[in-house]
Amino acid sequence: MLEVKLRYPEADLHCHTTASDGLLTPWDLVKSAAEKGVKALGITDHDTLSGWEEAIKAGLLFDVDIVKGVELNTDWNGVEVHILGYEMNPNSTILQDKLSELREARSKRVTTIIGKLRELGLPIQKSEVEKVSRGESIGRPHIAQVLVSKGVVGSVKEAFELYIGAGAPAYVPRYKITPEEGIALVRQAGGASVLAHPGIFGLERGVADWVEAGLQGIEVCHSEHTREDEKKYRELAKNYGLLMTGGSDFHGEERKPGIQIGDWGTCLGVVEDLRRIAYSHHH
Repeated sequence: MLEVKLRYPEADLHCHTTASDGLLTPWDLVKSAAEKGVKALGITDHDTLSGWEEAIKAGLLFDVDIVKGVELNTDWNGVEVHILGYEMNPNSTILQDKLSELREARSKRVTTIIGKLRELGLPIQKSEVEKVSRGESIGRPHIAQVLVSKGVVGSVKEAFELYIGAGAPAYVPRYKITPEEGIALVRQAGGASVLAHPGIFGLERGVADWVEAGLQGIEVCHSEHTREDEKKYRELAKNYGLLMTGGSDFHGEERKPGIQIGDWGTCLGVVEDLRRIAYSHHH
């Protein structure tokens, strides 16, 4: 039985563009959001703010409020923890320096993975991966796409399972920052820090420490959360007085099949709250 969609959120606060590993340009993403009736859209590319400018221009044209964000991949005892930062000051040198360091590390990792794939008899060029990436922030999904286009694997998922995911033969661990460092970075740049999709890796045990480190919100509504996850993290957010956010984590159909903009999200009040938190840091 198809689950009837009861929620039509006003705000989708977690979306990716070609600036990192999404398939739509910021412009096309905003246009698509407007067509779906989304009023506010979070641009949260990995380790880069480079999608903001184009998204804001599109937002003015299509009447979509752009919530400026970023997604930072951090590591907690070998578990991936993603920290979302919202409404930071883009001129913060601390932020820009760290993001460029993270992107540099991503690029080196891609080079190493390509070397391992060559050893496995799968010759792909870095230039091919760069062409697919189109943005500042390059990563494994772009390698997966090249492997799909060459017919080596049938899907991005298969590329990860057979070759480049954890435990696979061409896997290379990434440069790691801790969740605490991610939260501090967002806060130092005047932003609001939110724990992304905790249900995927079951991160409730870390929340107390991260709140102490300055965490201000939890992404409760997410495309990979079950109703149980949602309930659990809603309770947790209430207990700690954290903001509850939501987003689809949209990347594009080929990258994340079946996940549409605005099918997950939250209300416009949450956008005001995020901005209020961030604004209080700026002043």
